[in-house]
Amino acid sequence: NKLINMSGKGKGKGKGGRGSGKSVSSSSKAGLQFPVARVGRYLKKGGFANRVGVGAGVYLAAVLEYLCAEILELAGNAARDNKKTRIVPRHITLAVKNDEELNKLLGGVTIASGGVLPNIHAVLLPKKSSAKMSQSSMSQEY
Repeated sequence: NKLINMSGKGKGKGKGGRGSGKSVSSSSKAGLQFPVARVGRYLKKGGFANRVGVGAGVYLAAVLEYLCAEILELAGNAARDNKKTRIVPRHITLAVKNDEELNKLLGGVTIASGGVLPNIHAVLLPKKSSAKMSQSSMSQEY
């Protein structure tokens, strides 16, 4: 009563043993967290070029993921320096402005609710050496 499959192809695997049933995303193939297929689709729909290769989406997703990881790491350090557990736009601003390369990349970018770097010009600071001398040399006599 049993039918013997003598094709040598196994059971329901399709052509050459491929197609195990579970689909694997292109992000997991590339080892990334960012969506490779979505970035590739945006590249194609954006009209940046007539033809867009498959590797372009992978490359751009990898670059974006690296930049995000770099900014988040520095912003997390800034949040920890301020004794906070949550990253707010102020921490992102401090992270970007204190890093030379990120500051150059995001030079013309305004971060909402980010504020500015604390900076007092050296001319405006009181002179410590001359101030102490003038205090000691001044007499109380009239």
